[in-house]
Amino acid sequence: MLQKNFGAAADELFERSLLLQYVNIKTRSANRGSKSRSSFANLYALYVLAEDYLKGGFDKAGDYSKYEGAVFSRLFQRQRELPFGSKL
Repeated sequence: MLQKNFGAAADELFERSLLLQYVNIKTRSANRGSKSRSSFANLYALYVLAEDYLKGGFDKAGDYSKYEGAVFSRLFQRQRELPFGSKL
């Protein structure tokens, strides 16, 4: 997917992004059956944090350092709303 979207810069992007490397490691077992899957709860947490960041518009403008932060219970509730999130 990185190659498709970023071409020659894909390898460098992957090398510099610890988050992408983490997601890559955590999702390797996704196609191998339920017995080999690791816990995806951390991926749900990352997803709702990224969603909150985008919802705040910090990807376009704004000073993220002045953000007061998210309420944990709201983020956790959002995780549970996602598909299969009720088991978290």
